Amino acid sequence: MNRNVLLLPGDGIGPEIVSEAEKVLRLLNDSLNLELSIDSALVGGSAIDEFGVPLPDVTLEKAKASDAILLGAVGGPKWDDLDMAIRPEKGLLGLRSNLELFGNLRPAILYPQLADASTLKPEVVSGLDILIVRELTGGIYFGQPRGVRVLENGDREGYNTYVYNETEIKRIGRVAFEAAQKRGGKLCSVDKANVLEVTVLWREIMDDLAKEYPDVELSHMYVDNAAMQLVRAPKQFDVVVTGNMFGDILSDAAAMLTGSIGMLPSASLDEAGKGMYEPCHGSAPDIAGQGIANPLATILSVAMMLRYSLAENKAADLIETAVSNVLDQGLRTADIYSEGTTKVSTVEMGDAVISALGKLV
Repeated sequence: MNRNVLLLPGDGIGPEIVSEAEKVLRLLNDSLNLELSIDSALVGGSAIDEFGVPLPDVTLEKAKASDAILLGAVGGPKWDDLDMAIRPEKGLLGLRSNLELFGNLRPAILYPQLADASTLKPEVVSGLDILIVRELTGGIYFGQPRGVRVLENGDREGYNTYVYNETEIKRIGRVAFEAAQKRGGKLCSVDKANVLEVTVLWREIMDDLAKEYPDVELSHMYVDNAAMQLVRAPKQFDVVVTGNMFGDILSDAAAMLTGSIGMLPSASLDEAGKGMYEPCHGSAPDIAGQGIANPLATILSVAMMLRYSLAENKAADLIETAVSNVLDQGLRTADIYSEGTTKVSTVEMGDAVISALGKLV
């Protein structure tokens, strides 16, 4: 059965890291006869330069026809002066909304080889394994009305609307409860129910859903406390579920507990399991073209893609084992380098993973 995979390298370091991930995907496709058809398209700033818009029709059509998508990153200072409606990030938001990718899974896993790379003490983060489930297509990022208006006294006022309906909350809640069932059986729902009515509803619905999942222990935490607890005692968390804006912030904070955001993949899924996969770190325009970006988060995103959307668990396991083996060899890109290890370039790290995979397949 032939399945379509779409590569969207994007901007900044995106093309560099996606190139290394593509090598991994093609090796496994050939070695394991996965029958994947691999195509590519433009999105973000690169699409603006070519087509004048961040999400061209041709890209959206290919995305809708694909079974899984691998995205590099979008954005950069080159396009910062454009109108908000056509900035590169609108291409990413457009993909999420058009494909109804509502469920964002962001694991924060500390590889034991990188315990010293975290800014927290090893005893605080050693063994860390958190999954943050972030609602991705609702909340304040998409709510209407929004804009900037001029008041009667001449002052400008910016406004956004934070809104969630019951269906949206139940949908992401089920993803989180089911993830917790497969992990440690603990789910922490993060809100701000003491001051925001929308999250009062969020909490009520999570409590209702909990009755359907008696094997999952549900707790609640205000977002400000959750941020504090992530850096105080992060291993208390198993699965965390929260809205779009809170999830955006907390998942980046959790990522840095692992030593580098350059190590962390993510998945954005629709109700059928079709997804878009991307590293958590963004386009990093300050290091683009220097050959020093860490491709491991993108390579691990391929592993998530194989597991969640393509049901190729063996291939996913092989990637994760290969990455661990490369770290055992002491190879490090600049973001995870420490004394006593060997600093390598983006391409060298990708080649090392290919070499490790070659010994496994």
